[in-house]
Amino acid sequence: MEITLTVNGEQVTRDVEARLLLVHFLRDELGLTGTHWGCDTSNCGTCVVLYDDEPVKSCTVLAAMAAGHDVRTVEDLEYDGVLDPVQQGFMECHGLQCGFCTSGMLMSARALLDRDPDPDEHTIREAISGQICRCTGYASIVRSIQWAAAHPEGKQ
Repeated sequence: MEITLTVNGEQVTRDVEARLLLVHFLRDELGLTGTHWGCDTSNCGTCVVLYDDEPVKSCTVLAAMAAGHDVRTVEDLEYDGVLDPVQQGFMECHGLQCGFCTSGMLMSARALLDRDPDPDEHTIREAISGQICRCTGYASIVRSIQWAAAHPEGKQ
């Protein structure tokens, strides 16, 4: 079936199988490999993208369901060589270790800060609660998001 959707601000049209997951569409059809595919059970959250500005696990959405919608991946955070504040925050506060969960965490953080520019720790933890990080214990991730909230224009 032919689908058309907007990915990172660009309209794309492709022929896809009806059963193709959005995560595989992004990675295999569009080459956007920043969206990771992790658990096969929709538990880990490594595949989170923004779907009409809401974080969703792209392994739970068929590519055909995304037709007519706006999808934003981690590749869209950096703009003209300038990191998004959430990316900068993860660097400043050591919010990543192995990096596998990072793209999903970054997208969830961006969605949170877009709707609540000054979240408290509980709100941050709730926003990332659907994602698993096996390395950090979440403290550095929370600090990274707090840093981004405090520096909305990036490094200062």
